[in-house]
Amino acid sequence: MNSLQYTSQDGAGNGDRIASGAGNISDGDSLGVELERYWHEANVLKYWLAGLIAVGFLFGILITLLATPMYQATARLEVSQVTADVTNLDSLDSDSRISELQYLNTQFELLVSKFMAKRVMESGNLLRDGAFRDAFGIEDGANIEAKIERTLFDNVSIDPITQSSLVDVRFSSPNPLVSAEIANLWVQEFVAANYEKRFGANIEAREFLQDQIAELRERLADSEQELVEYANSNEILVLNSGGETGSESAGQTLVGADLQALNTALAAAVADRISAQAAIVGGNFPSADPRNQLLARLSEVESELAVLRSNFGPEYPQVQEKQAEVDSLRAAISGGANSLLRSARIREAELRDQVEIVKQRFLGQQGQGIRYGILKREVDTNREIYDALLQRFKELEASGAGQNNIQIIDQADVPAEPYAPSLIQNVLASLLASLVLAAGLVYLKVALSQTLKDPEDVRRRLHLALLGAIPRNTEGAMVERITERSSHINEAYTTVRTNMNFLTPQGAPEVLMFTSSVPSEGKSISSLGVATSFAQLGKRVLLIDADLRNSKLRDTLDLHDYDKGGLVPLLANQQTDMASQIIHLEDFGFDFLPMGRTPPNPVELLAGDRFSQIIEAARGQYDQVLIDGAPMLALADAIEMSKAVDGVIFVIQTERIKLRGIENALGRLQRSGAKVYGAIVTKVSQNNSAYGYGYGYGYGYGYGYGEERDAEPA
Repeated sequence: MNSLQYTSQDGAGNGDRIASGAGNISDGDSLGVELERYWHEANVLKYWLAGLIAVGFLFGILITLLATPMYQATARLEVSQVTADVTNLDSLDSDSRISELQYLNTQFELLVSKFMAKRVMESGNLLRDGAFRDAFGIEDGANIEAKIERTLFDNVSIDPITQSSLVDVRFSSPNPLVSAEIANLWVQEFVAANYEKRFGANIEAREFLQDQIAELRERLADSEQELVEYANSNEILVLNSGGETGSESAGQTLVGADLQALNTALAAAVADRISAQAAIVGGNFPSADPRNQLLARLSEVESELAVLRSNFGPEYPQVQEKQAEVDSLRAAISGGANSLLRSARIREAELRDQVEIVKQRFLGQQGQGIRYGILKREVDTNREIYDALLQRFKELEASGAGQNNIQIIDQADVPAEPYAPSLIQNVLASLLASLVLAAGLVYLKVALSQTLKDPEDVRRRLHLALLGAIPRNTEGAMVERITERSSHINEAYTTVRTNMNFLTPQGAPEVLMFTSSVPSEGKSISSLGVATSFAQLGKRVLLIDADLRNSKLRDTLDLHDYDKGGLVPLLANQQTDMASQIIHLEDFGFDFLPMGRTPPNPVELLAGDRFSQIIEAARGQYDQVLIDGAPMLALADAIEMSKAVDGVIFVIQTERIKLRGIENALGRLQRSGAKVYGAIVTKVSQNNSAYGYGYGYGYGYGYGYGEERDAEPA
């Protein structure tokens, strides 16, 4: 209302500003008004909100008292980046090079995975652990494994220590001993799982190779045993295989060696025989033969004999001695050659017989040698495979000997006292929840309350000029407050009158109709108050009671006895003299045209030309003609009357009709061509004063707000 008073002092032409500025609200002002509205609603609901917060506080205490004490045990791990293999041997799994942060985050996620929960359950045999199941109240059932896994997963947590490779693993349970045992078991299984992940392939490979080596060892022993038994049963004695395989190994048996030796000896005997024959024929002996000395001596003696014969005669004794020596040497040489030839022939014959015998034996072993070679190849193949697997096993054993990069730093101790429930945390959480609910309640109150509470909504939502806000009367009859110039009701309607004077450059429109969405919003009282204010200004004013269905002015002005004349007879052409139907209200200072009897057909009476003729007649006799029209509802009365007037003043009661309903009523008026100049907000209470429309300040009147009394009949 203060803003309207300020506008009214700007002089002529400000009426356009009132109308055009109906919806010009800045974003900052809108936000401020919205916050003010929420604060106002919170103030209205303060007892409910205080009770809600108190309930939240008590609920936090109750939860703390009823909650089961929980004990938390903590174990600490060190998770280091994977280091190089000191054995310099490739393992079956090569570790990918990733960033330390990515590696740590991966390990942290694995720590609280369902995989670990299942591993801990199996390792700790929690299906049969009575202490664990009693602590969490897990009973036998079809899904007991899933329940245990879910319990483990829900009660374990990790807390990585910033700027380090350390992480704390915590487990909570109602049993302190169970908490410590599960926390320790959890970190132990995680360390073991990591070791298996890093070296698991090597371990599995070594186990596989151990099985293969054991199997191959047995197979090799069987093949060697079969080879030995076959050789023994067939009298095959291998002297030296020389690394050879197959049937060639059969040639290295004892029979083969004997045949080879006999062939060598036979070749030597043949050579000796040939040499002996050559010696007999040509006298040539081998250089190493002892007969060569006899031949040399024979040549020497013959030379000496020839010298002696040339010097002496045949009968000379020395010649005869030399001749005898020559004969003796010749006889010795000739006899030795023949003997040697015979000996060579005999040795050759014997060797040929032996070779033939051994040859037959060797030929008999040829078929056995093939089988022996097959067995020998099998033995050699098994031995090669066995040596290769044994070598690979030793390499894997060496490559899998690295240290685990995850280690347990601190074992979990049995907690001495519970860590939960925490009274402070529960109370704070409950209070926070209560505040959220309280805020939600206020929000819902504002969101669901679609009625007009803030008079400024006339500008923001309805895009109309706010002509005035009429406070709720709490000080007696409304009619008395209207006629009393010093009352706040009279002052409020004076403000409405002032703002109406600025609706057009010529002042207030001559003929105005008052209407509302539904009955009892203050439409009739507002028309009475505005008419009184104009009359107090010295103008000739006519107030017409045109609510033909349910007249409120008749009750307000106590005119029940006056029901013969009035507007209805004029509309029905029963009375043609309008002046005879008008009553002058001395207490209010204006003339009044009552309705008369309630007609059976209000719309038909208002739809004719007669109502426009009455209005035109009144326009020529009065400075201001005000009409108390019918409410909009779903009726056409107000629409028919709006065709004969200069404009419409819409009356809205606070906190009664939803804004959407008001918008629909205004839409019907505007679509019919009626000009709505503005709105009057009625029955503004102390609650609405929070929006800046209170009447206990600003004017110095000091009116209070006590118990609300419905002193406004219209």
